[in-house]
Amino acid sequence: MNYEIIVVGGGHAGCEAANAASKLGFKTALITANIKNIADMPCNPSIGGTAKGIIVREIDALGGLMGKVADKSHFQIKMLNNAKGPAVRSLRAQADKITYPNNMLKELQSIENLDIIEAMVEDIIVKDKQIKGVILENKQEIACQALILTTGTYLKGTILVGDTKTPGGPHGEKRSNFLSDALKREGFTIQRLKTGTPQRIKKDSIDFSQMQEELGSPEPLTFNHDFPACYIPSEQEKCYLLYTNEKTHEIIRQNLSKSSMYGGYVEGVGPRYCPSIEDKIVRFSDKERHQLFLEPESKYYDDWYLQGFSTSMPYDIQEQMVHSLKGLENAVITKYAYAIEYDAIDPLQIKASLETKLVANLFTAGQINGTSGYEEAAAQGLMAGINAANKLRNKEPLILKRNEAYIGVLIDDLVTKGTKEPYRMLTSRAEFRLILRHDNADLRLRKYGYEQGLITQEQYQKLLNKEQKIAELKEFLQNNKLKITPEVEEAFKSQNLSVSNMSLSLEQLVKRPGITIVFLQQFFSINYPKDIIEQVEISIKYDGYIQKTYKEVDKLLKLESKQIPKDIDYSKVKNLASEARQKLQQVRPETIAQATRISGVNPSDISILSIYLKKEYNKNE
Repeated sequence: MNYEIIVVGGGHAGCEAANAASKLGFKTALITANIKNIADMPCNPSIGGTAKGIIVREIDALGGLMGKVADKSHFQIKMLNNAKGPAVRSLRAQADKITYPNNMLKELQSIENLDIIEAMVEDIIVKDKQIKGVILENKQEIACQALILTTGTYLKGTILVGDTKTPGGPHGEKRSNFLSDALKREGFTIQRLKTGTPQRIKKDSIDFSQMQEELGSPEPLTFNHDFPACYIPSEQEKCYLLYTNEKTHEIIRQNLSKSSMYGGYVEGVGPRYCPSIEDKIVRFSDKERHQLFLEPESKYYDDWYLQGFSTSMPYDIQEQMVHSLKGLENAVITKYAYAIEYDAIDPLQIKASLETKLVANLFTAGQINGTSGYEEAAAQGLMAGINAANKLRNKEPLILKRNEAYIGVLIDDLVTKGTKEPYRMLTSRAEFRLILRHDNADLRLRKYGYEQGLITQEQYQKLLNKEQKIAELKEFLQNNKLKITPEVEEAFKSQNLSVSNMSLSLEQLVKRPGITIVFLQQFFSINYPKDIIEQVEISIKYDGYIQKTYKEVDKLLKLESKQIPKDIDYSKVKNLASEARQKLQQVRPETIAQATRISGVNPSDISILSIYLKKEYNKNE
């Protein structure tokens, strides 16, 4: 049996990788141990969140599946940080845990070039440091030209509860016992990571009257750029906000030694930015309470997800902890919390294309690369699928820059800085976040999707039409002035807006606090869609900040243009600090810009390296 591209693992990374590879014309196989677990959501069935929602918009702009499937599968969606600036706004949807995987499976099954095979991959076939295929558990060999590993938490997965350790993947599924050993055999550094999930609570045992309602946004919202919302905003499900209290904290403090983490039973490192509740209590001992959310998992059953209460405490202690929460005094736990450890590779061993440095045509994506989160995994899967296809068609890889996408920030962080704990995307990681917004993901990335072959001509034409309308509206605002008449003056005063003593262009007016294009529509016929108005208004109101950001981008791009030869021998670069020499040799950055982002490489090392390159390779400053 032969395939051009094989994807191992049917999680969010695997789904996007298989979709991209097959739609780009390659005969592709998605191999998963259990077809029922395709696009599974072993933790919270939510899509998006702070920064993560922007990643989903980027996935959709490039031609991926996650946004479209999420829009068909959620029962609540909201815009986070709506009262704040546009740089930190992003969507979060509570998806149905049954509907989302079913819809994703339908999408995959509709693709001509894609076969879904239910099997466990036990080994990889490598010849002359190039991937040649995989070996299944039954010893069957399947040949391929490129392989994408998206194994999630299944590599030697171990479930941790108290002092018990049980081999298995999420939901107690069969784990992969040998694949990480095969990677180690090829020279990969394997590290142990940890994540976890909280309890599920039976709905009719919850006293919702003791909690604060959390509603979806009242206006229709979508992750995808092509289709309107397919739900009624007023009919969204409610979620609820609640808090821990001193009794909760005391129970945890008294039983810390019984948790897997503090009892010394954990080998792996957990996520810094999504810690267990016992970790929160220890690390933030000054906090009187921590917020939690109760969210429904599916309309097909009555389990509610207790977000923020992840733990590895024994079951009896979990009972006490849950019952200490207001509104959950009589709660029935239908599924207890647990931690899970798993093997991952050192991401410094992968290139920006997500091809590994040690084995040609072997790509990795998702938690195997040290990330945590459905969205981060899906983004990597999409890029791995695109770049595996590009490798086979002898095209340059698609590598998004830090100023182009959160996806670019994510991958650059991994391959340049590495990670020793599960990596999560945060807005603070993106230095150019003002231009990497939710609202402009299509303007930033849809052209790339079209050039790669995942965006249709019709979708691309829609983008061109949008760009034209944006230009038209900007020109209209620049070329039209508002004459200050008594009627105009009264309209301004009724909204507590200051009145200019001279006629100003509409663009100048929009720059003023409180004045919006919608407000100006009462004086002029400005008939443009909401997304066009939003785009133009942001560009005008934040023009100074945006221009400052682009100046910083120009500096980055100049450094990105300074290529470092692949054959450079860092041992010959005199006066480099020993740590810098070691890190440069390990990461082998492709540009001076990437070298500046390596931990342990200081500005003085960059200056020395730049002088060496100019002298030895005739590089121009």
